[in-house]
Amino acid sequence: MTTAPQSLEWPRIVPVGLDGLLVRFADRLTEPANRAALTFRAAVEDEDWSGVEETSSALTSVYLRFDPLHLRHADLTAQLQSLLDSRDWYNAPPPQGRRFWRIPTLYGTDAAPQLAEAAGLAGLDVQQAIADLSAARTRVLTLGFAPGQPYLGELPPAWDIPRQEVINPQVSAGALVVALRQFVLFANASPTGWRHVGQTAFRCFMPEAPDPFALRAGDEVQFYAVSAEEYANIQRDGASNGGAKPEAIR
Repeated sequence: MTTAPQSLEWPRIVPVGLDGLLVRFADRLTEPANRAALTFRAAVEDEDWSGVEETSSALTSVYLRFDPLHLRHADLTAQLQSLLDSRDWYNAPPPQGRRFWRIPTLYGTDAAPQLAEAAGLAGLDVQQAIADLSAARTRVLTLGFAPGQPYLGELPPAWDIPRQEVINPQVSAGALVVALRQFVLFANASPTGWRHVGQTAFRCFMPEAPDPFALRAGDEVQFYAVSAEEYANIQRDGASNGGAKPEAIR
């Protein structure tokens, strides 16, 4: 991911309505800012402050929703500032409990028809693009847009390609799309302005499961290439989680 020196104006605490605070670590995506957001949210969860009802992390920020009848903005802001001052979050190690997933992916073909277009924008031929994308080990930067849906990155600089000017009417669940040096892995069939380069049988969102979100922010994922025949076998066999193999990151 992009690196950038820490500015004196970051991090900052911003009120969000009557019952929210946002801790921002940067105004654009960088690896240290994303890592800071992930690690700081885990630290807030560990604090288990009375009155804080929910936390979530975005690309470079952490949101806290609290009970304003139990906790004042000023008091929670002071607690957050004290925690921010306790260490250098930009250089802190990522939180514990993360996993590395290897997800079988069919690149190109009719299943993912925009691979050649995306490869051309990246200045690569199709085989180079498959090698590049399938070798990348990306981080789940955040979940959003749909339940359990991950944004992953950052990809090599060649993949800083723009979104499309025209929306794809729909890509299927399990679609792997690319733009702006990031992947998105679709949880549900949906329209998108990102280019559809790969297809997986992975289920990001399983509403029937005790833990409905397969991936967590901070997990790492490699979308390794498989052949059309291998992918068809995965679909036919109904392999657990689309044939993905997770392992603990230590």
